[in-house]
Amino acid sequence: MKTLTALCSLLLFTMTGFAQQPKLSSHPSARATIFLDFDGHYVEGTLWNSGNPFYCESPNLTNEQITEIFHRVSEDFRPFDVNVTTDSTVFLAAPLTQRIRVVITPSPSWAPRAGGVSFTGSFTWGDETPLFVFPDMLSWKTKSIAECCSHEAGHTLGLSHQAKYDDNCKLVNVYNDGKGAGETSWAPVMGNSYGRNFSSWNNGPTPTGCMSEQDNLSIITSGNGFSYREDDHGDNPTKATKLELTSNSFSGDGIVTTNEDIDFFEVFFPSVGRLILDAKPFSVGPNNAGANLDIELKIFTEYGDLVGTYNPETLLNATADVVLEPGKYFISVRGAGNQYTSNYGSLGSYSFTGAFSPFSTNPVSSIELTGKQDRNGHLLTWNIVCDEALILQEIQVSYDGINFKKVAELNGEARAFRYDPEKAGNIFYRLKVVTKSNLTSYSNGISILKKGNAGFSIRATVVTNQVEVSADENFRYIVSDMNGKILQKGNGTSGNNVINIANTPKGIYIIQIAGNSQRITERIVRM
Repeated sequence: MKTLTALCSLLLFTMTGFAQQPKLSSHPSARATIFLDFDGHYVEGTLWNSGNPFYCESPNLTNEQITEIFHRVSEDFRPFDVNVTTDSTVFLAAPLTQRIRVVITPSPSWAPRAGGVSFTGSFTWGDETPLFVFPDMLSWKTKSIAECCSHEAGHTLGLSHQAKYDDNCKLVNVYNDGKGAGETSWAPVMGNSYGRNFSSWNNGPTPTGCMSEQDNLSIITSGNGFSYREDDHGDNPTKATKLELTSNSFSGDGIVTTNEDIDFFEVFFPSVGRLILDAKPFSVGPNNAGANLDIELKIFTEYGDLVGTYNPETLLNATADVVLEPGKYFISVRGAGNQYTSNYGSLGSYSFTGAFSPFSTNPVSSIELTGKQDRNGHLLTWNIVCDEALILQEIQVSYDGINFKKVAELNGEARAFRYDPEKAGNIFYRLKVVTKSNLTSYSNGISILKKGNAGFSIRATVVTNQVEVSADENFRYIVSDMNGKILQKGNGTSGNNVINIANTPKGIYIIQIAGNSQRITERIVRM
């Protein structure tokens, strides 16, 4: 009787403590359930401990730790029609043959010296056989505890370990520990994923042989009474989810449920302007910690023309920075592969925001600035198309292409100006104009070599289809986007050159030009 009283007191204490723990559910409408049990549990009538009953202590994790573990495990199972929960009442309401209890507890005396243990296929047994995860064997690290919860739950869903083999089909590691470093470093959930940021379900060999492929996704969704979640967004432009542009911004979210799932969104921009689109996978910390989705963004016109593809090699999130004409556009989101893994298991939830900056309506239609050497100085000329009078024109000069200063103020009728630079090299110019209605506009930027020095000049930095380069020597050039991705490179010769960028989307780019004597870098806007 004393033993029973002590046990009841202990259970009551634990349940009282559990009332303060967060009750979380990842997919409340799902019947299939994975219960993360942090409050201690009395086990009897199972194969564990040779069939003898025993009590599992609470791990005494903080609410913050429990919440992080919940979110990490939930994201692993986000593609499926299964609910990950910390609420025992939700678990007990689930069908017996579609639920599993994950007991997180310090390792008992009968347990092997491992991070966790489970019976393969026990999810559907219907006899309340739990699995166990031992945080004391995982250094009490929340990431490791969460990875072990998903790994052992994977066993109960019918999965074996994923192994690593060399090119000669020789077993290297029973637990595939993945590869890579940093944000996109990868390992399979059913391998050893403790040391990699990006873990996912995998289609790969098991320890039984290098040719013994195990398709994790097919096994999970075919023999456990549940499949994938219902698709939340259309997979082509005709079924796209419409987004409202409010105060020049919009947002969206979704779940990539399969490696063939593509989510489409539609948005309308009423004027020409700049769009910055930022898409992020769900994560629990900096550098996309805990994310299971490597995002690939695409933008299409309403006619199906591709504006651009955005999928940085070393990041799981993606950002687009483009200049768009007025009209309807489509945004697509899908899971991508990277240098360490394919897109097979690149699944999970994401969100994105769009910030649109319309170009102001301005009576100045165009300002085209040109220039040439004139004795020891430079002669600048320009044409302006404007619907109203100009009250000010200002010539500005820069010696680094970034910091400009005023060198002359002219009346609204002037269309030419001669200037002697203070020093040699590439000199950058632009023209600032102010209209009668007090609206300010700038011309294209140009650079002219001060006579006597070898160098390069770009005729205009706001272009349509081509960049015109004047050079005093042979050169090499690289065109890259704002993320540093190289889009085009080649060689030029002394004299006048034309670099065709018609195949690049409208937007902002960087062009680098290098010869034997010097190098210049310019920002190019393709309209």
